[in-house]
Amino acid sequence: MKNNIKIQLILTGIALLLGVSSGYAQQADSLAFYLETAARNNPLVNSNFALYKASLEKIPQAGAYSDPELDIGFFVKPMETLGGKQIADFTLMQMFPWFGTQKAARNEATEMSRMAYEQFRDARNNLFYEVKSQWYQLCNLNEQYKNTQANLVLLEQLEQLALKRFSAPGVRSSSPVAAPVAGTTPAAPASSGNSMDNMGGMGSSPQASASSPASNNSTMSEMAAGSMGSGSSSGGMSDVLRIQIEKAELENNLEVIVSNRIAAEARFNALLNRDQQARVAVPDTLEQIRFLVNDQTMTDSIILANPMLSMLEAEANAYKAKAIMDKKMSYPMFGIGLQYSVVGKSDNAMVMPDMNGMDMVMPMFKISIPIFRKKYNAQQRESKHYRQASELKYENTLNQLQAEYQTVKQQLADAARKVSLYKKQRDLALSTWQLMVREFSAGVSSLTDVIQLERQLLDYSLKESEAIAEYNTMVAGMEKLVATSLND
Repeated sequence: MKNNIKIQLILTGIALLLGVSSGYAQQADSLAFYLETAARNNPLVNSNFALYKASLEKIPQAGAYSDPELDIGFFVKPMETLGGKQIADFTLMQMFPWFGTQKAARNEATEMSRMAYEQFRDARNNLFYEVKSQWYQLCNLNEQYKNTQANLVLLEQLEQLALKRFSAPGVRSSSPVAAPVAGTTPAAPASSGNSMDNMGGMGSSPQASASSPASNNSTMSEMAAGSMGSGSSSGGMSDVLRIQIEKAELENNLEVIVSNRIAAEARFNALLNRDQQARVAVPDTLEQIRFLVNDQTMTDSIILANPMLSMLEAEANAYKAKAIMDKKMSYPMFGIGLQYSVVGKSDNAMVMPDMNGMDMVMPMFKISIPIFRKKYNAQQRESKHYRQASELKYENTLNQLQAEYQTVKQQLADAARKVSLYKKQRDLALSTWQLMVREFSAGVSSLTDVIQLERQLLDYSLKESEAIAEYNTMVAGMEKLVATSLND
């Protein structure tokens, strides 16, 4: 029975280590594939799993009896007895603890093993959160690259229109540039695989937003009035040059994205313990995860499944079992043994003839007398204090986890609002941009207004992808709190 339980625990741990727990489809180059790879290869997770297996070996040790003792004594000069000359004595003794002591020791070792198991689960969950966070940032950078490329296409269209006006001064174009359909994002130039594949294997970073085109856009917007001036309705070479300046800025932003992804890809591969130059595939489109928060369900799940709470619960149970064991150890121990005496024949007349030279066998009984109670009482008080400390740490950790849940919940709601807001703003900016391009071709709007709106269009697109990545990361934070996937 004990062996079956041990095997079951090991198999459960292996299943968690391999990432085959509920819900993860294992498609190559998918998030689930990378999670499984990380669980297999990450040194920290494997280290915690090895510690868990080591703790399982403590259980049979705690429940074992002490080794029997064999005492051997030889007489340098055989001693004369009524049965003859006593040559040697052999004493075999086995000590037994008080009833229930071994059971309490096994319970303590079992709970300590459970603690190691929960530590392994916590390390695995932290790893999964980091992998997911990096993954969504990779997807975000992929979207940034696509959106920047799409806006570069818009500028190229605008450049062609400006060249047409410059080549025919005084003539207003009657055919405005073809604008994308309202409500859609202009498509980037065609490429095989995902948008990032053509960049030579780029990576992603949570810090990428600091140097991404989204942040550069605000600076560009501030330059609009000063550097662009008021556009001429008749067109001119200055319009073409200004468009080329904008194109150069976007091309630089593309290079920044490539650089950021290369660095972040190395960090992602480090989590998987594989070559930092290995390719990381991401989906073509970053989709927002569908997730509905239920306070009661989430709170119950945190209490039942969070590994930190489970670990502290196991720790308290271990100290409870230790207190019982300490109390049992303060009771007497019993020993049962056997003494065998080797007796030789004697010429002494006092020796009884019937017993002369006959070996003797004598059963023995031994008992310990724990009369010094001070140390035993101190041991019991020690275990009691340790248990109280574990219970208080459990309460404190629960409060922290509940506060963290509220924080993540609020951040999740903020991210959802941002996604909705930036999507609406992007669609409106695209429709407005189409109208202004037609007005510019007709000489009504200035180039400055068109370019400034194009910057806003790019800024909203980048902010939308960042908000989706942030939202998905918050969902991963929720999954970390309950130690499971919430989207199965």
